[in-house]
Amino acid sequence: MTAADLIDAVRDDQQTELSRLGSSKTLYADTRGEMEPDVVLAAAAAREGAAHETFDAWDDDHDDAAALFADAAAETAERRDSIDADPVDRTPAMHAVLDSFDGTVERLGGFLGWTLVDKKVKEQYTGFFTGQADPRTASTFRSAGSDVVDLREEAAELLDAVCESDDDWDAAEAAAIEVISTAYDEYFETLEDLGVNPKPVC
Repeated sequence: MTAADLIDAVRDDQQTELSRLGSSKTLYADTRGEMEPDVVLAAAAAREGAAHETFDAWDDDHDDAAALFADAAAETAERRDSIDADPVDRTPAMHAVLDSFDGTVERLGGFLGWTLVDKKVKEQYTGFFTGQADPRTASTFRSAGSDVVDLREEAAELLDAVCESDDDWDAAEAAAIEVISTAYDEYFETLEDLGVNPKPVC
């Protein structure tokens, strides 16, 4: 297996979950139904803050992985601090899963899963602020989404370097899927609590 194969496998396994996480209902869940610009920004700041805390704590034994996680921690902190809103006091559930990983392979797999979720969410931020006729903020989130893709590509290169067996690849894939499925479960349960059907209505 290669990292490209792994990403394809994860996307295939979690196709429905990622599709729904890439809908506007994600913002509805994040804001608990208050889809106003300041509330969306507060939710975005909370996501960046949670990511910073997770990746800042990953002092990995593998030097290149440690450098990647340090870069991710710095980027998410910079984005959190640049958002003109106080973060809501809420940590996305997927970070409890990410925090539980302590091996390089699992962390890289979980990190990859985080990038797949986070890119979907940033696409929704971009669309939301485009709709709000706020091109500057929309552009900021569009650029942030590109940065997340860059981090994913670095993680993929490292997975190709550190995975030495089928067991390693299986562990990385399982970690990525667990992160995404946890994010989706939270999304689903939050929408149900808000009285919203999480599934698309055809």
